[in-house]
Amino acid sequence: MWIENRLSKMLGVDYPIVQAPMGWIARSQLASAVSNAGGLGIIETSSGELDAVREEIKKMKRLTAKPFGVNIALAFVRDPNIVKFVDDAVAKEGVKFVTTSAGDPSKFCRELKALGLTVFHVVPTLKAALKAVEAGVDGLVVEGGEGGGFKNPQSVMTMVLLPLVREKVDVPIIAAGGITCGRTMAASFALGAEGVQMGTRMVSAAESPVHQNWKQAIIDAEDTSTVFLNQFSRPALRALRTEKTSRLERELVPGYQGPPVMAEFGRAKDLYFGGDMEASIALSGQVAGRIDSVKPVKQIIDETVAEFHETLATLGRRYASA
Repeated sequence: MWIENRLSKMLGVDYPIVQAPMGWIARSQLASAVSNAGGLGIIETSSGELDAVREEIKKMKRLTAKPFGVNIALAFVRDPNIVKFVDDAVAKEGVKFVTTSAGDPSKFCRELKALGLTVFHVVPTLKAALKAVEAGVDGLVVEGGEGGGFKNPQSVMTMVLLPLVREKVDVPIIAAGGITCGRTMAASFALGAEGVQMGTRMVSAAESPVHQNWKQAIIDAEDTSTVFLNQFSRPALRALRTEKTSRLERELVPGYQGPPVMAEFGRAKDLYFGGDMEASIALSGQVAGRIDSVKPVKQIIDETVAEFHETLATLGRRYASA
């Protein structure tokens, strides 16, 4: 049942399934479950709480003997000595894989690779992908606009973006945006990916630290239950539809003179861990409309891998030439 390709070999995992680096959520409790299940757990830095991140990386080493990675969210990490932080807290702790996002990949790529790290950069467009490859990254996380979280205002969906990037680059690609099962994983591989990243599916997992209200909101979501906000400015973002985000959807238009959208995250922890769905913005992808239950991470990954192989076999039987 293992999935062996150049990405799984590069990451040292049984399955090239990566958990998205969601702020406050992608910490040791969730990430270790992903790594222990054969995927790759990722520790976040987008919360900006670097002291806490240091401790989470140490916890990971106690919770799993499997590989894991760290995301460096360039726009959110305010430490001017970020390379020193990565050296001390990441590389010297034995972590071999990092993703960079929300910033210029050329800014630190060479220095990160000099620390012995494998570096993938998250890209929302072909232009960004070509720039990252030119900067020397080892691979890409190609993220379609249907995914949750902070996005490019001019979003391109995975079905278009992924094969477009694959046609232009040779580096390994992790597909992100709209992936929650083995069928979507198989589709991603058909479009040129060698691995997938799951965000919303992992937010709803049993080991996710978020409040049950958020998980229930994902379970209750329909295919139209997300909003794309701030698309005329930066950062744009995709989130669950609530009273707050529906109001922001109407307000955040050209000429808007109110507070920036990031001000709406001031009470994030009241939503994340207190369950007040109107306290902040619940970032989520459109794939929430396909999630109907809370499951343990191992079950999610096992079912994804089984369905991935079943899908490939079914297509082979159905369409292979006689």
